Amino acid sequence: MTSLFRTGEPTPRSWMAALALIAMLPMAGCNTTSPTGELAAIDVRQGSEENISSLSAVIDRNPRDPEAYNVRGSAYGRAGKYRDALQDFDQALALNQNFYQAYANRALIHRFMGNQSAAIADYNRALQLNPNYDTAYIGRGNVYRLAGQTQQAFNDFQRAIQLDTTDARAYHNRGLIYQSQGQHAFAIEDFSTAISLQGDAAEPYNGRGISYLAMNDEDNAFADFNMAVKLDPNSFEGWANQALVFERRGETAKAAKSYQAAVRLKPDYQPAVDGLARTKKA
Repeated sequence: MTSLFRTGEPTPRSWMAALALIAMLPMAGCNTTSPTGELAAIDVRQGSEENISSLSAVIDRNPRDPEAYNVRGSAYGRAGKYRDALQDFDQALALNQNFYQAYANRALIHRFMGNQSAAIADYNRALQLNPNYDTAYIGRGNVYRLAGQTQQAFNDFQRAIQLDTTDARAYHNRGLIYQSQGQHAFAIEDFSTAISLQGDAAEPYNGRGISYLAMNDEDNAFADFNMAVKLDPNSFEGWANQALVFERRGETAKAAKSYQAAVRLKPDYQPAVDGLARTKKA
């Protein structure tokens, strides 16, 4: 997967200093190969007990099928059952040592469990087996980015983009790096591409809005923050960013309402807490 805090009148720099960079998603999901046969009828994106039960039935009928374990492992990952997911990916790899997708999926689970070195090792192995696997570059880039290894992260996102990836995360995350370096024109271009690839995600709208605001393009920033909360009413960053623009415009009551929405969603989100205190006082 930037908001303000100041006394007196805000400057563009002070507004941006407080906005926290938006981290990517989240549980982006474990990518699998396209399932065939009975697996094709199962919605592998869901981690419901019913779905996992269906996948377990497939495994009971096909206990030597590495793809079945890979798909169920992905479902376990979606459900937050990381240890079960690891066991399934381990089994998939025991049955097929060249299963690069399973390495990348296991890497994602390691990342969620905080095992960053294990995640990097699995992404490296996936890329040894398939040097053109864009998902592994994006996943490894995320580990690097969150660890503060910005250049390595940038190189991985760049490589995925050079491979003509259609995964919006590559552009979104490269945009975050450009944004952190103050290269907002490049960031806006990347966020725009991410939006064109996955227009129903709030994060790139939030990211692009922040860069628009940094460039004093308040109207486009406001439009993006409004779209972010429309797409995801639970986006506390989106509500806080929207409030930021209201506050800049002197619309204090509207700002307070948006800050309140952000605080309701995440009570410890300091940009919203401080903004609500400011606007209520005003």
